[in-house]
Amino acid sequence: MTVQDIRSFNRFYTNMIGALDYGRHLYAPYTLTESRVLYELAHSPRTDAVDLRTELSLDSGYLSRILNKFEQDGLVERGPSEKDPRRRRITLTARGRDAADLLDERARDTVGSLLASVAPAERKRLAEAMHTVRTILSERRSPRPEDVVLREPGPGDLGWIVQRNAALYAAEYGWNTDYEGLVARIVADFAEDHDPHLERVWIAELDGRPVGSVMCVRDDVPGTARLRLLLVEPDARGLGIGDRLVASVVDFARGVGYRELVLWTNDVLTAARRIYQRHGFVLVSEKPHRSFGADLVGQDWRVDLHGARED
Repeated sequence: MTVQDIRSFNRFYTNMIGALDYGRHLYAPYTLTESRVLYELAHSPRTDAVDLRTELSLDSGYLSRILNKFEQDGLVERGPSEKDPRRRRITLTARGRDAADLLDERARDTVGSLLASVAPAERKRLAEAMHTVRTILSERRSPRPEDVVLREPGPGDLGWIVQRNAALYAAEYGWNTDYEGLVARIVADFAEDHDPHLERVWIAELDGRPVGSVMCVRDDVPGTARLRLLLVEPDARGLGIGDRLVASVVDFARGVGYRELVLWTNDVLTAARRIYQRHGFVLVSEKPHRSFGADLVGQDWRVDLHGARED
């Protein structure tokens, strides 16, 4: 393979997906780069300008001009970073999220049309080829936090949540199939009947594969949301995925008007409990129980969404 081979493929693919065809209004009224910045902001609730520049390999002056334009258009707000007061935190406004959602919908429709032109028997081969390209080009470096994308679930992802929860908790804690049954019921209830404005699932994706997930669903108590089924694959831990998933739930629940967010967990899940505490959750009760073939201590945690925000 030569450099020219790769450049030729790049030209073919960008033409195929219409990345350079502004007349198709795929990104209008934004450029491709501006659309990518909006996408990253929409999928990372807490983003510092420095992190955004590093992740997208953008010139600082160019990114600053893009963010100035977004701020003038009412798409973003800027404030002190939670990581470092010298940095600036960038957050999408409601108008900015609407714009990002529209661009994402156009992109899904475009890719959906492209995929529809591929014979069903060829789709698996295409997916395997794309995975091979990603694997070969990324195998020489360790995964970075910025390589992880949070997205909505696609076909098969809800089943993946059930399968991975069952397998991981059996391997790490010895839980039996009772836990798999619980997870399956939670996921089935969401799939069959959920309000997309008030309930949501996030999938964390790394190098084209799911490596984490979390759910936000309505609780039986009015005005209360429940965080459920936080999961991060062992080989993807240490990249801040759990923090990002929980932050996404907290921001979403607060944004759609819930008064409080609650969750139930067990005392053996120490890493998850530390994440919950960092995001303002407070332990309100605990009770010993025997479930999933093990003696456990169940815990109820809550965070007041209209109280103090995360420091």
